[in-house]
Amino acid sequence: MHEMSIAMAVVGQVEEAARAGGARAVTSVRLQVGELAGVVPQSLAFCFELACADTLLEGAELTTEAVAARAHCAACDTGWAVGMPPALCCPGCGAAGAVELLSGRELRVLSVRWEDGPAGPQLREPIPEGA
Repeated sequence: MHEMSIAMAVVGQVEEAARAGGARAVTSVRLQVGELAGVVPQSLAFCFELACADTLLEGAELTTEAVAARAHCAACDTGWAVGMPPALCCPGCGAAGAVELLSGRELRVLSVRWEDGPAGPQLREPIPEGA
C-alpha cells in the first residue's frame, strides 16, 4: 500500500513546516490528487490518520481535491479528458507522438491550517517545495 508512504511523507513535510512556523497543532491539510497519480483517496485518508498519530497533525482533517486527467495534441490542437484507463492517442487525429499530458499526475499540498498560539487558527498556502 503506497498510500502509507505518501501519507507519511505528507505528514513529515507538513510537520516540519508547521514546527518551523511555530505551530502548536495542525488542524487540516488539503491535498490535490490527480486521476493518474495512482492514489486511492479513501486509502490515503485511512493512512493519513495513522501517520498523524503522536505528531502535531494528530486529529487533523485531510481533504483531497481530485484533478481530472487531460491531454492536448499539438498536431491537431485537440484537447480531451484522458479518463481511466488513460486514452493517450488523440481522438481527433489518432496521433500519439504529439500528445502532451496536461493534468492528472498531481500530488501536492495545497494548504495547511494550524494553530500557532493565542491568535488562533492560521491558513498557510502552499508549503514551499523542498520544505
